[in-house]
Amino acid sequence: MSSSISIIGTGNMARTIGARAIAGGNTVEVMGRDQSKAADLAKALGGGATTGEWGTAPAGDIVIVALLHDGVVPVVAQYGDALAGKVIVDISNPFNSTFDGLAHREETSIAQEAAKVAPASASVVKAFNTIFRHVLEKGRPDVFIAGDNAQAKARVGAFIKSLGLRPLDVGGLKMAHWLEGAGLLTVGLANNGVGNFDFAPGITELPV
Repeated sequence: MSSSISIIGTGNMARTIGARAIAGGNTVEVMGRDQSKAADLAKALGGGATTGEWGTAPAGDIVIVALLHDGVVPVVAQYGDALAGKVIVDISNPFNSTFDGLAHREETSIAQEAAKVAPASASVVKAFNTIFRHVLEKGRPDVFIAGDNAQAKARVGAFIKSLGLRPLDVGGLKMAHWLEGAGLLTVGLANNGVGNFDFAPGITELPV
């Protein structure tokens, strides 16, 4: 089943998710502060990708906020009622400057803070944050998701399946904090035990 996706952002993750979305048969809209960058990305993605005007109501039912962690909550607040009824996907990792801790207090997450400023009719889902960009581009990693609305998670899960990937629900939006911690763990593994960035954490199941 195809989905209608709007991506807020024009960076590497926006490009990678957009490319996989197009390949999976989804409709993609790109929105960026710099309209020319958004238009260039939409053109590069091809597949009928369009450009939306920054701050206006996204065309997609699922809105992926592909921004650095400190930009997510302000942008969700700026869009305000334009996000009413949307599923908002936060993919950010709020690492501190030394990459050995989170940039916010432990009781929260960027996704939870975004939910506080989003319209009441919108739903926030955390996803994709434990996957390095090039692994998402070239691999088939598991995608962990967290959120309070079962229907919203089901829609994001269907989108993830369209990318040829496996969505794995970790629970309510409070679990977004631990997904952000898992993102930090992934960096620690890359810098130490694994020794490279060419992997993503996943689930190994025993054969039935």
